Amino acid sequence: MRIATVKTVPVLQLSEANREALRRHFLALDAEDLRLRFEHVISEVTLMKYVDSIDFERDAVFGVFDDRLELAGVAHLGLRGEVAEFGVSVVPGHRSEGIGTALYRRAYEYSRNHRIGTLFVHCLKENAAMMHIARKAGMEIVLDAAEVEAHLRVPPGDPVSYTEEFLDDRVGLFDLALKSQFLAARTFTEAMANAAETLAHPLQQEEGGQPEENKKAA
Repeated sequence: MRIATVKTVPVLQLSEANREALRRHFLALDAEDLRLRFEHVISEVTLMKYVDSIDFERDAVFGVFDDRLELAGVAHLGLRGEVAEFGVSVVPGHRSEGIGTALYRRAYEYSRNHRIGTLFVHCLKENAAMMHIARKAGMEIVLDAAEVEAHLRVPPGDPVSYTEEFLDDRVGLFDLALKSQFLAARTFTEAMANAAETLAHPLQQEEGGQPEENKKAA
């Protein structure tokens, strides 16, 4: 069993060029978010070491960008032979938007097409978001006192899954390009509006500084 296809949230596979955006993403999570993501309390120094250690050639990392070109959600698929561990985080303000599910779907799709036989999740029992994804995906869940381990056998890829991955990659790139253009246009419009406002009130600015000059002259 797998999560139904989600097409409303474009997902992009990340690369070395996105490492700084990953740093900003994880720094936007509070201490409790980080504890749930990494299963223990983690310092900022250790967090940055984790980001710096991500090997984009070995692992697969996926992201969802918001309108400000910041990473709203990130999934890290740690690959070890034919087994892959799935971890996900979504920043506050972008939760309940289907981002976590879309990231899981993309990771599952990648696993099928890259000969990953088993997808697994390891998380704290109180990580409700991850538990929801695991149950929705039909994973075999093993509970203990504080932690959860969930496994899913992944079928091999087929022509349909290869086509889906190809199209999803293109949609992710197009989405990022479109958001970049909109952000550039918005930034330019705001800059022009600020400049126009400044030029519209030069006399007010000069008059505002005149009393102070008169006082110094006196």
